[in-house]
Amino acid sequence: MNFADFVIGGLSSTGALFFTNPLEVIKTRIQLQGELAARGTYAVPYKGILHAFTTVVRNDGWVGLQKGLVPAMYFQFIMNGVRLGIYNTAVNKQWTRTKDGVESFGLGLFWGALGGAVGAYCSSPFFMIKTQLQSRAPKQIAVGYQHHHTGMLNAIQRIYRQGGIAGLWRGSLASIPRASIGSGAQIATFGKSKALLREYNLVVQPTMNSLCGGFLAGCIVTLAITPPDVITTRLYNQGLDANGKGLLYSGWLDCFLKVARSEGIYGLYKGFWASYLRLAPHSTLVLLFFDELLALKNKYKILL
Repeated sequence: MNFADFVIGGLSSTGALFFTNPLEVIKTRIQLQGELAARGTYAVPYKGILHAFTTVVRNDGWVGLQKGLVPAMYFQFIMNGVRLGIYNTAVNKQWTRTKDGVESFGLGLFWGALGGAVGAYCSSPFFMIKTQLQSRAPKQIAVGYQHHHTGMLNAIQRIYRQGGIAGLWRGSLASIPRASIGSGAQIATFGKSKALLREYNLVVQPTMNSLCGGFLAGCIVTLAITPPDVITTRLYNQGLDANGKGLLYSGWLDCFLKVARSEGIYGLYKGFWASYLRLAPHSTLVLLFFDELLALKNKYKILL
């Protein structure tokens, strides 16, 4: 198992993050507005992606669009370093191929999902802090529970004081379905798309092949990941009572049932377009950077 693959996976994701974090802020706000309220019965401070952008800038300034960037970088580096590292190890060992040597969609899905699950658990504290920082806003546009952290280190201290190490990993099990579904769909689709594009001579130039494969993967992953992403956002952002229990949800299934009952299918797909506009380019950039960095490592024989 080459440690360089894990580092390259992490660097690929942090490089893409600078371009996509503003959409993550918008997506988080949209997912939290109208929490457990029927459609049409609550104020809507974010009426769409463009309106949300202008609303954030008007009330938070341009820096508001990069809220949660530091913990997001830690999350992305750990999450994608682990999942892409595991997947590339499986590819190098030919564990993603059938006995006939054909790239298997099912095996790619399995190794992608496994890598995503492990990466999600390891990076869970940073995802939670990222979500809580991104949701914090001036009173007139605030949605969801407001955590009064001043930054990542302050958030770690506050969460640790309240719940210890377990508090930092609160909701970590809920992040596994989100990451497994998203990672499995993204990686399996990426590998298969690239192979099909080459097989039918549609896009064979390596960089363009990676770019197109990543774009197709992003489209698929958005459809798969939005409901579990809404649930994860809600669980991570909810407030806690004096006993450290969630004020709104007791767990993943409870959150799913409450959202479906109160907000319907629409509630489970809140932030879909913001998620699509973030995930499609993010997936494309992450997988493109990953392929390009791997090519550089192999060319110059970089060993870590």
